[in-house]
Amino acid sequence: MTAQSSRSGIWTLAAIVALASLLIGIGVAWLLADVVQHKEEAKNPFFRVVDLTDDTEDPAVWGKNFPLQYDLYMRTTDQVRTRFGGSEALPRTPDEADPRSVVSQSRLEEDPRLKTMWAGYAFAVDFREERGHAYMLEDQLFTERQKAAAQPGTCIHCHASVYVPYKKAGGGDLIKGFEHYNQMPYAEAKKDFKHPVACIDCHDSQTMALRITRPGFLEGIRAYKASQGVADYDVNKMATRQEMRAYVCGQCHVEYYFKGKEKRLTYPWLKGLKVEQILAHYDEVDHADWSHAETGARALKAQHPEFEMWNQGVHARSGVACADCHMPYLRVGAHKISDHHVRSPLLNINRACQTCHKFPEDELKARAESIQETTYRARNLAMDALTALIGDIKAARDAGKTDAELATPRAMQRRAQFFLDFIEAENSMGFHAPQEATRILGEAINAARQGQLAVRDPAYQPVLEPTNMQKAI
Repeated sequence: MTAQSSRSGIWTLAAIVALASLLIGIGVAWLLADVVQHKEEAKNPFFRVVDLTDDTEDPAVWGKNFPLQYDLYMRTTDQVRTRFGGSEALPRTPDEADPRSVVSQSRLEEDPRLKTMWAGYAFAVDFREERGHAYMLEDQLFTERQKAAAQPGTCIHCHASVYVPYKKAGGGDLIKGFEHYNQMPYAEAKKDFKHPVACIDCHDSQTMALRITRPGFLEGIRAYKASQGVADYDVNKMATRQEMRAYVCGQCHVEYYFKGKEKRLTYPWLKGLKVEQILAHYDEVDHADWSHAETGARALKAQHPEFEMWNQGVHARSGVACADCHMPYLRVGAHKISDHHVRSPLLNINRACQTCHKFPEDELKARAESIQETTYRARNLAMDALTALIGDIKAARDAGKTDAELATPRAMQRRAQFFLDFIEAENSMGFHAPQEATRILGEAINAARQGQLAVRDPAYQPVLEPTNMQKAI
């Protein structure tokens, strides 16, 4: 090798080293820039088309920043029936009083015994299968129950996007705004509410973090935690993210009552979430929703206690939240989002169930429906027992038996009816807590049958411990 070729080789090697160093430098610089870019993206994980504020109420505006979630949210207009829930779309001729052209089927027509159970109460006039969130505002406004009873503005709490109107009416104070609307007639209060449940009711506009905005739950969960020895519980500061994925649903899917002349929406959780604990609270405060038209019993109407029943089930004990099944994650392109098409898991088994349960869809559906079928049969037995008791009390009352003689049967009706309605009004047909649902219905049957014995023998003492029995006259 000559000196010239040796020098040429050295220069070639130097050029290769220099080029490699340059490429490495460029690569490192690109990597650092990419890391910085991803850190910035983490601070702003969506493409910001519009600026959202704490007063941005319209979900369509949020949809400009979150088009995938908004598209799914809009699909809650779907009407698809499962075996024990949901609703098929029934055509209706609109009129001046009710402009709806589509409604769901009447539960009262499906089971006329419900009219007997609720005789004298607005639900005996109109009660239909549940529909999706898109209908929650209009279905409450146009139900025939509005004509049968003067429903208060309290009902708006769970039938509309309330955060912004409450805040404005209260001068920035959510609770004061809540109190402002409670005593209004529903039709008057409705004028200030434009949307069904919306993004702002569950999400912070700046961070998208889940939050609780409904006063009923804020106060109710504080009372429940106090019953467990946790003082001054602040759900928005103290709950875990997984808890919040259930609590945002529990803002509305709960049992409640209207307290006092102020009609303050109250969740009866001061003693706990189980049906006996709730009944004990109602007895202690001497609350009744109405006096039964046929028997005179001071009766209670249960309202969609999904949160309470879920808390008694295996999914809650396993840390599974409402959103895990009703809003499971899905991928759209490169994005992983929660499915805002909130619906029955039985309509979405692949993502709602098979994430945890590695069995065929048909088997999982059959398992769920088997639980629901068992619950439904027990529900029918309880319904037969209750209607028989109501018939016996009515006959005894017509025959001249006194209030004192009917005190125990009426107390048993109150108990049996509330226990049965706790499952009837709960929208999973027992699936959220199968053993608890069956137990509650068994207790309802027992109370109804013992009430019948008490009609026949005024000296008969039921073999159970109903709370504050004499107040149930």
